[in-house]
Amino acid sequence: MIAIRSETCVGCGVCEQVCPVGAIEIVDRKARLVGDCVGCLSCIKYCKFSAIVEADRREGALLCKNCGVKCRIPEGKVGACKRFSNVGGRLTLNRPLQIPTNTSVDRERIVTAKPIVTAVGAGAAYPDYKPAPYIVTERREGVDVVTVVTEAPISYSSMMVKIDTNLHIGDEGASVRRDGRVVGMVTTEQYGSHVLILGGVGKVKGPDGMFVVRTMAELGNGDRVSLKIDGGAALELQVGHHPVVNGHVDEKMRVGCGGACCALFAKALAPLVDEAIILDHHITGLFTCHPAGAELKSYSGVTPVGRLATAGRYFFDHGDGWGGTTVKDPVEAIRSIDMSVARPGMKILVAETTWRQIALFEVGAEGNPVPIAVTDEIEAFRRMAAGCCEESRVSAMYYAGVGGSARAGVTTDPVRITRAVHEGKARLSIAGAPAYVLPGGGITFLADVAKMVDRPFNYTASPALLAPIEYTMTVEAYGQIKGHVASMRPLEEVLAEGRFEYTELKE
Repeated sequence: MIAIRSETCVGCGVCEQVCPVGAIEIVDRKARLVGDCVGCLSCIKYCKFSAIVEADRREGALLCKNCGVKCRIPEGKVGACKRFSNVGGRLTLNRPLQIPTNTSVDRERIVTAKPIVTAVGAGAAYPDYKPAPYIVTERREGVDVVTVVTEAPISYSSMMVKIDTNLHIGDEGASVRRDGRVVGMVTTEQYGSHVLILGGVGKVKGPDGMFVVRTMAELGNGDRVSLKIDGGAALELQVGHHPVVNGHVDEKMRVGCGGACCALFAKALAPLVDEAIILDHHITGLFTCHPAGAELKSYSGVTPVGRLATAGRYFFDHGDGWGGTTVKDPVEAIRSIDMSVARPGMKILVAETTWRQIALFEVGAEGNPVPIAVTDEIEAFRRMAAGCCEESRVSAMYYAGVGGSARAGVTTDPVRITRAVHEGKARLSIAGAPAYVLPGGGITFLADVAKMVDRPFNYTASPALLAPIEYTMTVEAYGQIKGHVASMRPLEEVLAEGRFEYTELKE
């Protein structure tokens, strides 16, 4: 568990704030244990004054192995995640399994799942108080369905661009530029990917607005776009293609973080080496300390460079070295080898999470890592692990809000279409692609540009992105929201105009 050194505690209160089980309180400007500690060590990680240290484990506490934290839960208490309790010496889940009961599918939701026509090529009926240019009906499985479409200029437009790469592209919050103009920013990383947000009304209405909407339109249309991140990488991005980072075509994304690789390949890796350090700029894995590796092998005595997170998991800094870390030479990943535990001749594997690069070392007589040739068995393992990696791709979600005046082309009572969308009575799609509507007010959505009709976007000099918007619902529901029922036309009448092309909606 933990012990508190009162002589070095300054009463800052951080330990009290981060303790997930409320076991610490600040009393008279000193931290004190006031509850049952489960040994998650959060307080130790966040104490800047080394006032908290590990202590002997409490007898009778139950070891939880359901994650790398490995809480030791006293009788009648819960672990740090609140999922498990120690009940009579048995680890017990605190919440019953939740099974949904409302799993039947509404027939109307099926017939309105896809638009009758898309808004690509539909134009607009400006100003917006006029009915939308196409309000088209069709009978589907005995139900009358209507789709209302318009190509609307939307200033509240963004592109969420996902870049599958293990390479560091730039710090969170850094500006993204095109031809020197700011068009977006780097946002939070995801599992094996980096995410940019381009556009947004602040940038669209700013001095570089035309550069912004042009960039979003070209990306959304599948064109290749060159971007530069402040203090970071030069990028060549095209939706559906490999990203190009600083001139390097990144073809494969990591199979998982370093910790995940320890678990995924534990049984295959354990017979081959005595230790493995799997480098990753998020979580680097140390095989014999990771819960998966520890079940198969004893600790090797090797300590990697990095900051300890939980057992077998280390945080490394971002960089352009191995696994997106600052490690340029794989031997740099090894901080130390404890020869009271290790032995000469032990094999240490250093690898990236993409398994493109690996290096093998043998522990020398003086405890130094000596590079040796990779064996045929380890190379076969490397090829297998690398084969588990997915293709790196650039993808983009159109991220926008359509709560403005374009609703007047749908209904004479604009709030009704907003409510119908949120209630599921009207299905929103963008260029034929289904949209996920965010909860809350307005009609804010995300739609995958790869599922849209080819080349769906244009832009206007307002500046704004011209977005193809479709609302599909039953004719009955359209009447209920005070839609422009008198302007409905059957699909056959629209086809008779002769101004159309057939297209396949993408799944």
